[in-house]
Amino acid sequence: MGRRGWLDLFKDKWKKNPVKFTKEDLMTFLDKDKIPQHVAIIMDGNGRWAQSRGLPRVAGHRAGVESIRDVVKLAKEIGIKVLTLYAFSTENWKRSNQEVSSLMKLLQEFLRKETHELHKENIRITAVGNLDKLPSFAYQELQNSIKLTEKNDRLVLNLALNYGARQEIVEAVAGIAGDIQKGRISIQQIDEELFSSYLSTKGLPDPELLIRTSGELRLSNFLLWQLAYTEFWITSIYWPDFREIHLLEAILAYQKRDRRFGGINL
Repeated sequence: MGRRGWLDLFKDKWKKNPVKFTKEDLMTFLDKDKIPQHVAIIMDGNGRWAQSRGLPRVAGHRAGVESIRDVVKLAKEIGIKVLTLYAFSTENWKRSNQEVSSLMKLLQEFLRKETHELHKENIRITAVGNLDKLPSFAYQELQNSIKLTEKNDRLVLNLALNYGARQEIVEAVAGIAGDIQKGRISIQQIDEELFSSYLSTKGLPDPELLIRTSGELRLSNFLLWQLAYTEFWITSIYWPDFREIHLLEAILAYQKRDRRFGGINL
């Protein structure tokens, strides 16, 4: 039986008895030559996870930190180069002051506790979004982490903070228009490559795989330009329950996709 046959057999068994498969089992099916270089994750379901256990919403956000540790560990292990996590959207400011304050303090705590370990593992921390709108204590902690890890090159941990894709696109258009007015570029130079260079993700490859937890089927204003040809993988699992084994399942599903980019494979 060829590799594809074994993978199909595995997937049938996985649907029936997922608990019987370990990380080591899944790793044996992984094609090391088809690892997505950029994985983006919408980390959804923290609040519902907490509420289902009779806990305050912030308990779900805190529990989700362990999931971040797990996915970073596996991403580093299997050779993913960029991991973008949707941590706080421009719309999240609409939540209660208490929840927003708790999220910002949790961000500061995460960076303070994890940055030195990430640095030792040669992981670079970057961020996209309107960062200067973050509370000063969270902004400064983030800048410290970015500065310390800026030369690392094993994995980019890219945090989307106060991020909204529509706003990002509007700002890119404004930036291009401003540079045309100043004579730095001409209208004739505008193409997809130039437009991408005005986005906050400039220098990063577009995501090849998007994961969304909690079962919701929407993008929630996340990387609208960059996800044009990205493969989606949706799971009903809430983010605090997401572990290495689930990331492996997503990557195995990705590796089975036929990525044609609008063309036809003959």
